Amino acid sequence: MQEKETKWYASWFDTPYYHILYKDRGYDEAESFMKNLVAFLNLPEKATILDLACGKGRHSVFLNSMGYDVTGVDLSPNSIAYASQFANDTLRFEVHDMCKPYPKQFDAVCNLFTSFGYFEHESDNLRTLQAIKAELNEYGFGVIDFLNADYVIENLVPHEVKEVEGITFTLHRYVKDGFIYKEIRFEADGQEHLYTEKVKALTLQDFESYFTAAGIDLLAIFGDYNLGKFDQKTSTRLIMIFK
Repeated sequence: MQEKETKWYASWFDTPYYHILYKDRGYDEAESFMKNLVAFLNLPEKATILDLACGKGRHSVFLNSMGYDVTGVDLSPNSIAYASQFANDTLRFEVHDMCKPYPKQFDAVCNLFTSFGYFEHESDNLRTLQAIKAELNEYGFGVIDFLNADYVIENLVPHEVKEVEGITFTLHRYVKDGFIYKEIRFEADGQEHLYTEKVKALTLQDFESYFTAAGIDLLAIFGDYNLGKFDQKTSTRLIMIFK
């Protein structure tokens, strides 16, 4: 049995199986969200954007196609290697730890698709927000697109089986010690695998505390990718705009 638990996001995200399991994530929804977001932010033409924890670069590539100068960073070397095939003069990808400030400032820093709250140490959440603040120029906006923990916990599906590309993934979800867990078991390449995703069940109130500590001003809150009003019980997302 192969199990990866120490810094699970550094190991699981770097496997080909992660991308197989989530291959059907909606590009149309992601692109619609990006259009809504940049319209709300009213970014200048050819604005510079940092896509923080960019994965394989789907948001970065689309933002670049809209005319923006985009830098995508991620902790996963495999994801960055994949995304780099799309690089051009105004689109670049680098391996980078989002807890540390990137050595440049941007018109917008976006942390999308629940790419926050993975850390073992509470202090790393604050360090990441302090890094985002340092990465914003004088007129820049920060964006965090996080899950709505209250909604997710209330609607948690404990067990699920998904077959993708001939691999049967058995998923087990639960809440423990303030984290939302997803255990992923499957057999592939002659081995049994177990990976455990975990994300801290951060609420709006938790983020507000972080923002206060980091000296960040929360400007707007939305509850879905259409930028609808946030409702703690019914919204699927917690999308925060700040500076």
